[in-house]
Amino acid sequence: MAHKVVSIVLGGGRGTRLSPLTEQRSKPAVPIAGKYRLVDIPISNCLNSGYNKIFVLTQFNSASLNKHIKNSYNFSIFSKGFVDILAAEQTVEGDRWFEGTADAVRRTQKNLLNVDYDYVLILSGDQLYQMDYSQLIDFHVDNGSDVTIATIPVNAKDATAFGILKANEENEIVSFTEKPDSQEVLNWSSEVSDDMEKQGRRYLASMGIYVFSKGILKDLLTDNPGMDFGKEIIPDAIETKKVLSYQFDGYWTDIGTIKSFFDANIGLTDDIPDFNLFNETVFTRARMLPPSKISGTTLNNTIVSDGCILNGDKLERSVIGIRSRIGKGTVIKATYMMGIDYYEPLEDVLTLGTTQQPPPVGVGERCYIENAILDKNCRIGNDVRIKGGLHLEDGDYETHTIQDGVVVVKKNAIISNGTRIGC
Repeated sequence: MAHKVVSIVLGGGRGTRLSPLTEQRSKPAVPIAGKYRLVDIPISNCLNSGYNKIFVLTQFNSASLNKHIKNSYNFSIFSKGFVDILAAEQTVEGDRWFEGTADAVRRTQKNLLNVDYDYVLILSGDQLYQMDYSQLIDFHVDNGSDVTIATIPVNAKDATAFGILKANEENEIVSFTEKPDSQEVLNWSSEVSDDMEKQGRRYLASMGIYVFSKGILKDLLTDNPGMDFGKEIIPDAIETKKVLSYQFDGYWTDIGTIKSFFDANIGLTDDIPDFNLFNETVFTRARMLPPSKISGTTLNNTIVSDGCILNGDKLERSVIGIRSRIGKGTVIKATYMMGIDYYEPLEDVLTLGTTQQPPPVGVGERCYIENAILDKNCRIGNDVRIKGGLHLEDGDYETHTIQDGVVVVKKNAIISNGTRIGC
């Protein structure tokens, strides 16, 4: 039986730990896999699950996110489906920003009045995973749950970074703790599958994915003035409602840091990646780009998006975004090049390639780049060497940032001929 579900994707966080990628865009708008945005993941999961009534809550640096959603998700006039943006706004009830996940949903509930639904599915806009939400909803309905929380088993080391739930044999959540220390977490193990037990993953981490029965969400947000689901609303619900754990044992990662973002993208180049782009359709903005042209380049475990012109010597274990340009003799390893938003006129490329004032957009000739993220529209000249690694100290500079050994070249940055970073 198909259930009536409305989905709410939370997309308003500052994403400070992903800086500088979030200096000019919100976290859910950060490009992934060369052609998508992070927000495409939960929206695609919804559409693949048969749920097409979706609100996206936005706030900080939301212009590019709003533009992307407007240009990507348009349904037939005969369809009742929608992907609508709900931005923080001044109203007679208040004029402040959203102050947390629960506050954002509380202040936008009025938009649900004209939607026919029985269950509310609340999702994060900055996670990488594939899930059939219909199985989650079926579990919620079949077990008569008021609130269901998607959980993923993690080991003791990773558990210290998450909200950890303790569930009994009936999957009822009986207690919750936020980011326990290494000793405290040992008391928080739950029943998990044999496979998870063998891996030492016996602690249930909240994935930030919630299902609420109609009316339950409104009651909880009315009775509890708390601003955050994980820290305030969910602990309160555990005391007063039937709250169940739905265990998910697939691939899932929270894109919270530069290192996790880098690893998630480079992991896509594996022979059989944990997040398989060839499994389910990931929807995004349709672009009418030409096919990529590759001349004299050796490719190894590399993803190449549409519209690229690649003349480099070797690309290895890298993700190359749309419209990327790479010059002759260049070697790129373990790098995510986000791509370019526009094509420069050929005459400008030829002129800039001679004068290098500034270099053409893209990567020039005879460069060596490794362990790096190149944000959109950067201009990297000829003979540039960028080599990330744990030998580098964290730091923020005019053209780039270094975090956990990853060199992040900032959006629109200009790297002059012969520049060396990390070498």
